Amino acid sequence: MNHKFHPSILRAYDIRGVYNQTLFDNDAYFVGKCFAYILKRFGKNKMAVACDGRMSSPTLKERLIQGLCESGISVIDVGLGPTPMLYFSVYELDLDAGIMVTGSHNPKDHNGFKMMIKGQNFHGENILELAKILENHDFISGDGSLSYFDIKEKYVERLVVDCAILQSPSELLNELDNPILKKKLKIAWDCGNGSAGEIATMLSKRIFGEHILLFNDIDGNFPNHHPDPTEAKNLQDLIAVVKEQKCDFGIAFDGDGDRIGVVDGEGEIIWGDQLLIFYARDILQKNPGATIIADVKASATLFKEITHANGVAVMWKTGHSLIKAKMKELKASLAGEMSGHIFFADNYYGFDDALYASIRLINILATSSQNLATMRASLPKSYATPEIRIETSEDQKFKIVDNLKELLLQNNENFIDIDGIRAFNDKGWWLIRASNTQSVLVARCEANSPENLDEIKANLRQKLDFCNIKIPHEIQ
Repeated sequence: MNHKFHPSILRAYDIRGVYNQTLFDNDAYFVGKCFAYILKRFGKNKMAVACDGRMSSPTLKERLIQGLCESGISVIDVGLGPTPMLYFSVYELDLDAGIMVTGSHNPKDHNGFKMMIKGQNFHGENILELAKILENHDFISGDGSLSYFDIKEKYVERLVVDCAILQSPSELLNELDNPILKKKLKIAWDCGNGSAGEIATMLSKRIFGEHILLFNDIDGNFPNHHPDPTEAKNLQDLIAVVKEQKCDFGIAFDGDGDRIGVVDGEGEIIWGDQLLIFYARDILQKNPGATIIADVKASATLFKEITHANGVAVMWKTGHSLIKAKMKELKASLAGEMSGHIFFADNYYGFDDALYASIRLINILATSSQNLATMRASLPKSYATPEIRIETSEDQKFKIVDNLKELLLQNNENFIDIDGIRAFNDKGWWLIRASNTQSVLVARCEANSPENLDEIKANLRQKLDFCNIKIPHEIQ
């Protein structure tokens, strides 16, 4: 069969497309064949496969497994669940690799594949290599095997290992060893009908406190709201419940459970870079001097707070695979993105897991004399736009960034270009970068006063206007 991948689906750190438009069932089969070739080249042949709750995911998973098994790979299907459950299964079952069938936070008609090889980075050129293998028909035939293992219980058991307030008194640490009194928290969980719903339900039953679960039934049509906690509109149901039920805080997950969204008891959103400050402070109390990584979209306040808490702050590219690779390189204890991907490597595996991030946040609040709203209010004040998406095309988004870079060079303006353009001065900064998952530019502005934010936005408007880009309302 002469098959080709649609060029738009091979992204910087995963495969992503519109089902039956740019991504097809046969693509799943050939992803399996091509990935098997790479595994065999490394002398590996054992892996796990899982899928999210999208309507197209079961068929794509079936075809993926077919391609792997026909190439001599031993496959364990660990079922339907969040992406971090798939990652966990690779470690827990001592496997070589894993593939998750998921469209993550994208619209319901999208889907794709997240791939990992244990102990190695798999992104960028590795993903583009799949197309070369397909073009050259570098396939391997073999008699693989398929088995099934329900990993959910083991995954939940691992998550609660690091929880300070478990439901059963027999699971609590002896008070002599743990002088902190058990605090009863009231938590709302918004699963957004995504694939984290079942695990979140199981997890909440293990944690001491009162729990309100929203939209925890897994439904690929996402009938209540879209599962993307980076957009404030998707958190409105959670905010309403937190306020009405007087919860201590609320937690939201994206479609495949690797990104966390949080609101405090007053219904205010705690953005990813603010959340990372609390995690960083907690880790640096126990491990001064630890390296902590954040992506280019993060607030300048975060980097200052990490340094203030005796940590080493590193700014890096956006993207879960790129962040994980940098963590390994620098042996970082923690990393995070504005989008809510949080990576713990102090006591955990170093992959992005919103359910584990929930446990770590619960621990911070269960052992603090302050509530989350007070902690938020105590953060140094800055003024910022949310993450802004500017519609464009796949071929134009990178050209626009290049044009902006040339313009800044001509004007002798300060900028960082590790991922897009982050232009800065003593009043604040603005960012434009090309999304690696969607046909959009991502923008953000931040300043140290409302007046300076207006000035920063004006500077960005001028640059966008020069590049003939429609000005989004958030920066008008």
